[in-house]
Amino acid sequence: MHIQESHWTSSTASASAVATSGNGRDMGDGPRSTPLRVDAQRNLEHVLRAAREVFGELGYGAPMEDVARRARVGVGTVYRRFPSKDVLVRRIAEEETSRLTDQARSALGQEDEPWSALSRFLRTSVASGAGRLLPPQVLRVGVADEVAGVRDDEARVPQQRQAAVVAPELRLVEQRSAPVQEPAADDPGAVALLDVVGRLVERARAAGELRPDVTVADVLLVIATAAPSLPDAAQQAAASSRLLDILLEGLRSRPTV
Repeated sequence: MHIQESHWTSSTASASAVATSGNGRDMGDGPRSTPLRVDAQRNLEHVLRAAREVFGELGYGAPMEDVARRARVGVGTVYRRFPSKDVLVRRIAEEETSRLTDQARSALGQEDEPWSALSRFLRTSVASGAGRLLPPQVLRVGVADEVAGVRDDEARVPQQRQAAVVAPELRLVEQRSAPVQEPAADDPGAVALLDVVGRLVERARAAGELRPDVTVADVLLVIATAAPSLPDAAQQAAASSRLLDILLEGLRSRPTV
């Protein structure tokens, strides 16, 4: 897993402001007033596809030059659409967060059995590779952070607070000296994702099919770690499926003897 923060932690508000600066022209993070030319639209699609591939393989710390090289365009073309790396990172992470949310909602709506819904969501998400592009803020859910002064039960999403088990939480990201911004503070996409995954978790727990200590953070960690980036597509699919089978077995509750 390559979850990196080196180009994520600068102000997302600043990134959004830059994204729409310059005579009201869209720079990759908002609606456009006029449609793109065919060649410009094609370049944008190439850049976004390349960014997903590069960041998925190397993490968000990968340089813009790598994205341009993969897209087969000049780095200037990338910067014309995304004037800073923060803007591009934000765009990719928002798209992947939205995709995961849609997958979770689909699982909730199409599966009556709580465990089937949760496992369907995990299998779909891992197969899509979206976990490699989860933003670090989302992975902080449920993590106790003494530096920020956030109690563990306060850091959980609402559905988890009542069922919280007193146990050490995994450190999903490197601790920083600066206060940590909560994932739901200013990101509606993250709020939606955490809410719907929280419902999947609560349903499976209430049915007695999910270990009582499993949190939303654990489920997202499964998605992030069960999608390794391997050079051979067939090998990657087989490895992901095998690893997910093992992780799902670990998530299930065990009958008391």
